[in-house]
Parts: sequence; C-alpha cells; structure tokens
Amino acid sequence: MDEQYRSAKSLSKELGITYSLLDTWYRIFKHQGASGLLPRKGKRIFSPSFKLSVLRAIREERLSLKEARVRFDLSSDAHIINWQKRLDEFGPAGLEPQAKGRRPMTKKANQQIKRKVRKSNKPLSREEELLQENEYLRAENALLKKLQALAQEENKRKP
Repeated sequence: MDEQYRSAKSLSKELGITYSLLDTWYRIFKHQGASGLLPRKGKRIFSPSFKLSVLRAIREERLSLKEARVRFDLSSDAHIINWQKRLDEFGPAGLEPQAKGRRPMTKKANQQIKRKVRKSNKPLSREEELLQENEYLRAENALLKKLQALAQEENKRKP
C-alpha cells in the first residue's frame, strides 16, 4: 500500500485506525486524488435524478455501498441506505427534497397572537386603560397557572 510495500492491515495497525477506514481513504484517493480526502464545506443537496442514478448503478452494476460511495463522492453509506428505504416506501416521489424544521404558523394562528397596535398618540380613555390592564392581568394569570402546573408535574416525577 505504501512505498515500503506494507500491507494495509499492518499500516492500519501502525497508524491506529481501522482497516476499513484506511481502505476507504485509499479508494477515495485512487478515484479522486488528494482533493477527495479534503474536508467538504457546507451541506450538499442531491437531486432526485442523482439519487436514482446512484441506486440504479448499485443495482445494475452490483456495486457495494463502499464502491458506490467512492464512485459518486458521497460522505456516508447512510445516504444510500436512506434513499433506498424512501424509494421502496414512497417510490420516486420519496427522493424529492423535504422541508426541514418547524412549519410556519398559519395566518389564523398569527392573528390570534398579535395584539392590536395603537395608531394614535392620544391618551387612553378610562375604558381603554381598564381593558389593557384586564388583558395584562389575564396573561399574567395564565402564565402563573402554567407555572403552577409545571411545578406540580415536576413534583409528581420526583418520588
């Protein structure tokens, strides 16, 4: 494997890494050169057609996961395994990119949360002041109830 013609297993023992990792690095180096061993920047997004071509190549050419990963410059076998699972479960539509993270709130939910914004600089009437104070006290009361419920829940967990 190196200039002194040591075996990959003896070299992996000497370097303190697993044989499979050394073998993977060797295959990447052989296929892509030194640039293939450099760390990647950012997250790569693969198109559904690319995913299908990888899976098709594995099936038709009987490639192992390691061979496919090196050939198609993938960082992990897990990509291929997940693509195959999604293809089996959902068909080609399962390979489409999926939205990540939390879904945005609906307009109705947004409207319920937002408070009315005052448009004028006029002083509040007595009724408006009372309504504003009432709103504040209700919010404070709801917060205290939630805090008390959380404290009771925590006390139940501690036997």
